[in-house]
Amino acid sequence: MTTSHAEPVHGGLPYEPEKATAEGRNKVLAFWLFLGGEAVLFGTLFATFLALRGQTNEGPTANELFHLPLVAAATFFLLISSLTSVFAIQAMHRNRPALLRNWLLVTVVLGLCFLGLEIYEFSEYVRHEQFGMTTSAFSSAFYTLVGFHGAHVAFGILWISLLIGQLAYKGLTVVTAPKIYVSAMYWHFIDVVWVFIFTVVYLLGKVG
Repeated sequence: MTTSHAEPVHGGLPYEPEKATAEGRNKVLAFWLFLGGEAVLFGTLFATFLALRGQTNEGPTANELFHLPLVAAATFFLLISSLTSVFAIQAMHRNRPALLRNWLLVTVVLGLCFLGLEIYEFSEYVRHEQFGMTTSAFSSAFYTLVGFHGAHVAFGILWISLLIGQLAYKGLTVVTAPKIYVSAMYWHFIDVVWVFIFTVVYLLGKVG
């Protein structure tokens, strides 16, 4: 018996390989391949940053520039958002779409808090430290790496927001459930990348 694409899930886990459509399973597999490509891309940006972080062109150094309390607050928001996305997946597994939407909404709000702090950080560097994109090779590498991650966060916020709307309209089905699962994979990925950024860019910048 073939499961309809609009059919809600009754009982069991809303997203399991045997319950998902073939299209849903293929999307998950394709997304794993996409994340592999993203990992290579971020690895290249990290390598570039490490090669150029000492090229300050008499501009501010990392130790002079970075304010760890602000970055730590942004890190807190993003890591907590990863936890709330786990709670969302657990709600999906229990087939509780209202709770799922609520946890996704909290994840979006926390992501916006992170993005707001990052935008504020960048503006402070430009206004008060004269640290712009073209100040030095270090600044170019910094804004490219951290800004590229910020763009990923913004995309994730938009994506999850659209899924919240889709859940409200279509409910939790064998079509919408894999989309939620894939979005959670993406969100965890950008959280893991940020942990590396926090360590390599900010912590090493302060002690180096």
